[in-house]
Amino acid sequence: MGKKKIIIALNSAWNLYNFRAGLIKALVKEGYEVVAVAPWDKYALLLPALGCQFKPLEMDTTGKNPAGDLRVLIDYIRLLRKERPAAFLGFTIKPNVYGSLAAGILGIPVINNIAGLGFAFTKKNWLTKVVISLYRLALRRSAMVYFQNEEDRRVFLEKGLVHQARSRRIPGSGVDVNRFMSCQPPTLGVGQTFRFLLAARLLWEKGVAEYVDAARQLQKTHPHVECCIVGFTAENHAQSVSRAQVEEWHSEGVIHYLGVTDRIEDVLEAAHCVVLPSYYREGVPRVLLEAAAAGRPIVTTDWIGCREVVSDGLNGLLCSPRDTDDLLSKMTTMLQLPAERRMEMGQRGRDKVTQEFSEEAVIKNYIDLLQQVTEPGGAPRT
Repeated sequence: MGKKKIIIALNSAWNLYNFRAGLIKALVKEGYEVVAVAPWDKYALLLPALGCQFKPLEMDTTGKNPAGDLRVLIDYIRLLRKERPAAFLGFTIKPNVYGSLAAGILGIPVINNIAGLGFAFTKKNWLTKVVISLYRLALRRSAMVYFQNEEDRRVFLEKGLVHQARSRRIPGSGVDVNRFMSCQPPTLGVGQTFRFLLAARLLWEKGVAEYVDAARQLQKTHPHVECCIVGFTAENHAQSVSRAQVEEWHSEGVIHYLGVTDRIEDVLEAAHCVVLPSYYREGVPRVLLEAAAAGRPIVTTDWIGCREVVSDGLNGLLCSPRDTDDLLSKMTTMLQLPAERRMEMGQRGRDKVTQEFSEEAVIKNYIDLLQQVTEPGGAPRT
């Protein structure tokens, strides 16, 4: 008997490589044949090194064109009919919707992961109604729907989008604590630079404008503070900060733009505090898990997903969403804390993610569930 084939589908090869590499490698190690599916980008070239195949499937990840989305559904049906996997793992909205619909049509078991609700649930409009209807249709046959925080799961349960017995919270996407070895932040002497870091996809709802405004005010009274940004802009995304705007801030000197990196651990090592003033409908922000694993104190918002990682006053500070003054206050407080206190916060953060958010625990959920749904009968034990 040949290996059981698993399809894992996301909205970009970049996302597959950066957020699901650990899962892919673990499934391969367990003896599964893994096929990764996403629109092609340069990270597709790196995926075979993880032990999987890559199959491109084009989609406009931000588009709202019904004809284009129908094409995505048809392409998923064709791909799944050809590959005949034992199970389909969906991540991000369009793979979760159209990939799951295609798998349901073909009788393929589906496991979904809802990594935050994004823009569609931020405002109540026609798009929200369409997305809710599509989710209700797509998830009705899922063997399991994983959520990264309990608040998102409650929304789906209240709207009747998932069955309670076939939905479960798991600890985000998990983090490899061995990759992010805790180390002391750079030593601060008189006149030396204190570095704040915002690392994110550069969307306005990640709190980028609030961070820049706080940085501008903070540097007036603390000239030895450097506020860094690392992350990419998506010029085709309506909510993306433009590259021109980022470069303008950099030229002004209000922020130091570090570009894009696949070695976030190196950037974290040079930072004293990580800031994420997000009011986006996060699942659990991966950068907060990585920052905590690296032993860095955090300033973030008292907001869905973010407060899953940070306990106010213990491993970081929480501020109000969309509140530049409160963000500035918490960044100033962090700056003025004794170095020993920040180190204590960092160690508590590492202890928290090690105990509650390990990638190993997330992967075990998938492996245990796949063993159930790919057996004859295919029903998960709940």
